Amino acid sequence: MQFVNIHDAKTNLSKYLAQVVNDHSTIVICNNKPVAQLSEYKPKKARKLGIWKGQIKMADDFNDEMPEDFMKYFI
Repeated sequence: MQFVNIHDAKTNLSKYLAQVVNDHSTIVICNNKPVAQLSEYKPKKARKLGIWKGQIKMADDFNDEMPEDFMKYFI
């Protein structure tokens, strides 16, 4: 991890971007304290839909109203 000030980051942005891509390093941009982080972008994997199908059961009364003495705790 490398710490640089804002002026240096603006002046050498291309250099720091290449460093992040090639070395898989992280650049922390500071203005008296760390304010931003420049790191390699890693896209999230797409979620597979339906993976839990048939494995989760809901009670038949799941959506029924709750008793008044119980509901007082949620108001």
